[in-house]
Amino acid sequence: MKPVAKSHGRAIRLLPSRRVQNDFLHFAVKAPILPVQRRMSLGALVAARKACPHRPPWTVLFLKAYAILAQQIPELRRVYVGLLRPHLFEYPSSVAMIAVERRAEEQAQVFVGRIKDPAERTLAELVEIVRHFNEAPLSEIKEFHRVLILGRLPWPLRRFLMWLALNIGPRRIKFFGNFALSVYSALGADSLRPLAPCTVVLNYGVFDADGTVDVRFNYDHRVMDGATVARALQSLEKILTHDIVGELAAWR
Repeated sequence: MKPVAKSHGRAIRLLPSRRVQNDFLHFAVKAPILPVQRRMSLGALVAARKACPHRPPWTVLFLKAYAILAQQIPELRRVYVGLLRPHLFEYPSSVAMIAVERRAEEQAQVFVGRIKDPAERTLAELVEIVRHFNEAPLSEIKEFHRVLILGRLPWPLRRFLMWLALNIGPRRIKFFGNFALSVYSALGADSLRPLAPCTVVLNYGVFDADGTVDVRFNYDHRVMDGATVARALQSLEKILTHDIVGELAAWR
């Protein structure tokens, strides 16, 4: 019998979304991103969500809580801009970037949706926005469609356009927001140090039976210090167990 030749493997082309994601990481790894974690007791929030017939996703609850927090702490609305004279730029409100996994071209791909000023939106509105990100055709979601176009450009041009957007304060928030949410605790795993070109990447782990959970801010040390982040996490726990619990009760 003639021996079967062994394969040396195969090359797999990068999809447009993966190219853009790699460009994001190229800039994200240049920033001094540090994680700060707090163990939170969110039993009251777990109970309020369970009692609410709409059962909003956890991402929506954390998204709004962080946006409320950023209204109180201006450092969370700032970004580092390095062009010409390095400086910080502060926005009047938050813009969230939320990572969404979608199936396209027979592969799982990650896209990032943009939500303007989540603090001023109801939980019901945020649920509909996240559902739109998860279910609408990619061509109907502006941010996702933009990634598919950008990912087909030559990489030097992609990197230049991204660098330019990151270094023009008033324009930066239109493309990158000022905080991001990236989690996959629903799959039973923690993301310990997610990277994105944002001042803060918020994520949380798997809930214990008593409602405790690890919540993390991966923050840009050029914008703020660890003590500020630690106090912010303390305040976030209060917002989750008071403001968000209250809104869940009202929605119920």
